[in-house]
Amino acid sequence: MAMAVALILIVVASVLFHFLSPWWATPLASNWRQMDDTLTITLVITGIFFVVINLFIVYILLRFRHREGRRAAYQPDNRKLERWLIIGTSIAIMGLLAPGLFVYAAYVTVPANAVDVEVVGQQWQWRFRYPGASGKLGRSSIALISAANPFGVDPADPAGQDNILINNNELHLQINQPVRMLLRSLDVLHDFYAPPFRARMNMVPGMVTSFWFTPNKLGRYEVLCAQLCGVGHAGMRGYVVVEDAASFQKWLKAQPTFAQSMAPPAATAIASVDGATPAVAAGVALVAQGKTLSESKACVACHTTDGTPRVGPTWKGLYGKTETMESGATALVDDAYLKAFIRNPQARVVKGFAPMMPKIEMSDAELEALVAYIKSVGAAPAAAPKQQAQQ
Repeated sequence: MAMAVALILIVVASVLFHFLSPWWATPLASNWRQMDDTLTITLVITGIFFVVINLFIVYILLRFRHREGRRAAYQPDNRKLERWLIIGTSIAIMGLLAPGLFVYAAYVTVPANAVDVEVVGQQWQWRFRYPGASGKLGRSSIALISAANPFGVDPADPAGQDNILINNNELHLQINQPVRMLLRSLDVLHDFYAPPFRARMNMVPGMVTSFWFTPNKLGRYEVLCAQLCGVGHAGMRGYVVVEDAASFQKWLKAQPTFAQSMAPPAATAIASVDGATPAVAAGVALVAQGKTLSESKACVACHTTDGTPRVGPTWKGLYGKTETMESGATALVDDAYLKAFIRNPQARVVKGFAPMMPKIEMSDAELEALVAYIKSVGAAPAAAPKQQAQQ
């Protein structure tokens, strides 16, 4: 009897929890209402089976409970019951699978007017590439990836020259415009997922995977990586901004093209310094190269330059600061400290931060440029080291 009562309570509590639960799906912001419909069908069918099976067990426990003087009859099979079970479970399984097959058929059928957008995933950052005026994405290859060309776009392909590159975690899309997301991973398995759009797909190294959707609600939506991609997985986030056509085109025109990004940084830097001496111009060029490296090596995914916190220490005011390690030891952040930390980030752990920085392959020249950029972001106040020394 106690078991029967417990099962009834479990069934009632489960049904109430479903209808009263605050954990519902995020509001839909795309064309994929079919995803929600298939989820509802799955919940209804599995929920009915859950209730029926448990109540049937309760019936069995009560109807055939032990009574003095009564003995159970042995019945090895029941063909009529087996037929009904086969028919019932077959119908239920078809009800579960058939809607999903129709939705998947639509999921892999990309509309003719869909615009291609490339998503590049890397621990722990997102990058995006749009076609330019030609309407085509240029060829790309992992072999062509460098600090100056983090997308690996083929410079010899004319179609890639006007491609628009977004070297940060924010993707802009035009409302009611179907878009096909072409997904690439530069290191491990990732998954580009914005829950309100429902659509998602794994990003497999060495492959280009894809999915499509139509954003139909203005807003700013958070992007998550839906595959465990390393210790910094939780910080691999971004945003999708859905806006009207005029705002989207204005934003798109303000972004750099591949041809512009391939302009020599030294020439750009020198041009920006009126009357600069060769030494000053070279220093500015080195900082510009370091900034490019910080984006291509995904440093900006964990470190900010404006003082705001992230999974790694901010670079604003970092140079010249005295850092405290988890061991209690202190260290002055100078050129030697930065170079040693970048070369072997697991050797020491800064207090208050997890040891999640991966080892990044970098030449001596690249290391010099990155350190120069970190220094340029802003040194710590002169009084800070002195005050810490007094303490």
